[in-house]
Formats: sequence, structure tokens, C-alpha cells
Amino acid sequence: MVCPVGRKHVELWSGYTMLVLAVITVLVDPAHWANLVLAVLLAAAGTALAVHGHRIHAPVLEFDEQEFRYTLGRYTVSLDPEQIGSYHVLPGRIRSLGLCDTTGRPMRFPSLRNRRTARSYLPLTGMTDPARVEMFMAAAGIPPRDRSLTRG
Repeated sequence: MVCPVGRKHVELWSGYTMLVLAVITVLVDPAHWANLVLAVLLAAAGTALAVHGHRIHAPVLEFDEQEFRYTLGRYTVSLDPEQIGSYHVLPGRIRSLGLCDTTGRPMRFPSLRNRRTARSYLPLTGMTDPARVEMFMAAAGIPPRDRSLTRG
């Protein structure tokens, strides 16, 4: 499952739109210096946005019988599916996937960008639909974490 990245799409569309506007600006009046300066500025901004948009990575969740994998760019977490007892999706602007071991304790993962020593969740994106994550985890055979205080 690949999480959608809204910022990536916005930056790509904005960058390519600015590049098209730069071409149109030059075609309207190529002899006027103001149009040339505007076209250069639009092209520079559009190129910067498009390049940055292409560099944004989306998190990918994969599973098979031997391995559960989370990948974000060069960062990869591989786990044996029997180590995972349950999961929960943390709400918020940027959703995250929390995994628990078979005893119910949160699993710890190495930091994504050396900001922390360890983290207890795997970041998804704000556009990730929690229902889609639940369907994926159900297909992987991992039950949701029971967060209630009473069982029943």
C-alpha cells in the first residue's frame, strides 16, 4: 500500500504550471524586457517546485508470509509478522502507524532522520485514509489494538 502524498502533487502541478506560464509569457511579447524577466522568474520558481516535488517520497507498506516492510525513501523497517501483535493508527494532521508486540507494548524503531534515538510509530501522510490502513492490516492478518479499559 502506498500512502498518497498531497504536497507532492501540489508541488508538481504548480511547478509545471509555472513553466507553462513562463513559455506563454515569452510567446506573448518576446521583445519586451519585462516579459523576459517575468518568464525567467516563473521558470526558476517552477523548476524549483517541480524538482522538490519529485524528491518527496511516499511511505510504502508491504507484507508477505515472511516479512512486513515499511519503506520511506531509503529508510526501511522489516519485521517478522509473528512479532507484531496489534496496530493502531494515530490520528492527526500527519497520521502514523503504531505497532505493538505480542505482549501489547509499543514497538520501537530507529529514527527516520537521526532526530531521535528511537520512535514508537511509523509516519504515514495526512491524506492516508485510516480505513484503507485497516483493510491492509486485516489482509496482513494483524488485528487492531483494543484501546478500551475493559474487555468484553
